[in-house]
Amino acid sequence: MRKNSVKNTRINGEVHRVLAEIIRGEIKDPRINPMTSVVAVEVAPDLKTCKAWISVLGNEESQQDTLKGLKSAEGYIKNQLAKKINLRNTPEIRFVIDQSIEYGVTMSKMIDDVNRADDERHVEE
Repeated sequence: MRKNSVKNTRINGEVHRVLAEIIRGEIKDPRINPMTSVVAVEVAPDLKTCKAWISVLGNEESQQDTLKGLKSAEGYIKNQLAKKINLRNTPEIRFVIDQSIEYGVTMSKMIDDVNRADDERHVEE
C-alpha cells in the first residue's frame, strides 16, 4: 500500500475522526486542555505507527501538560481505537504539538500591525 493511496487516505480520516472523539469525550485526565483538537493524522502504510498532530489553545505550559496527559493515556487511546476501528494492526500513536494555527494567528497579527502603521502614515501625509 502506497503512502498516499486511497485506502491509506481513508484510514487516516477514520483514525482522525475516532481519535478526536476519544480525546474530546472519553479521557478524563485533568492535564489535558479541553480546547485540544486533532489537526491531522498520518498512519504509516504498514499500520504499525501513527503520528497525530494536535493543537492546544493555551500557553506553552498548557501544551506540555496536554502532551504529557496524552502520552500517559496512550494505552487507553490505543485500546479504544482498536475497539472502534477494525484494522489488521492498531497503530502506536505518537502525539506532536502542531504550531501552525498559532503561527498563522501571529503572522495575521503582524500583517494587521503593518497595515495599521501604513494607514496611519498615509493619513499623516
